[in-house]
Amino acid sequence: MPQGKPSVVPEDGLTTRQRRNRPLLAVHTGEMKGKSTAAFGMALRAWNQGWSIGVFQFVKSAKWRVGEEAAFKALGKLHDDTGQGGPVEWHKMGEGWSWSRKSGTEEDHAANAREGWAEIKRRLAAETHDFYVLDEFSYLLKWGWLEIDDVVSTLVSRPGHQHVVITGRYAPPELVEAADLVAEMTKVKHPMDAGQKGQRGIEW
Repeated sequence: MPQGKPSVVPEDGLTTRQRRNRPLLAVHTGEMKGKSTAAFGMALRAWNQGWSIGVFQFVKSAKWRVGEEAAFKALGKLHDDTGQGGPVEWHKMGEGWSWSRKSGTEEDHAANAREGWAEIKRRLAAETHDFYVLDEFSYLLKWGWLEIDDVVSTLVSRPGHQHVVITGRYAPPELVEAADLVAEMTKVKHPMDAGQKGQRGIEW
């Protein structure tokens, strides 16, 4: 896509403006870090457009305080106080789902995942947000906690102008096929290869 111009223009009956402004389903997958970071970068642009932002964070423990959460909550308060940008909601969909903290049984986690997905479905149907980040959502599909057909059909048929970005490793082929944008983060080098642990300001 040189200079941001598509190499092929489909004969789909849409105007250039309509095609350009289609709501997108994006998937950030792969083994390397940066999947969520890239999604939150997109969410920053969306906030700047005045869009309503809904972040739904799966798998990572609800006790894990990430820097993006504090930043987006501050942006949400800025919107509430001044009208700048858009409204922000940040939801942690469960407690202790992380690889680092596993309280409760697997069925408890699966039930929480289904409940979280049901809430997202309700919001999509109501067109609650303009931009959704479903962080680490692909794991729920890999583990079989959600039905892939239900997830894909819901996302593909979502009404209105709602963008959705899904992050996490092991994105299933059905989700990849349904998405408009798919990025795979591939590791070339990482400080952990040399024995360096994650650090403040970089990993969190």
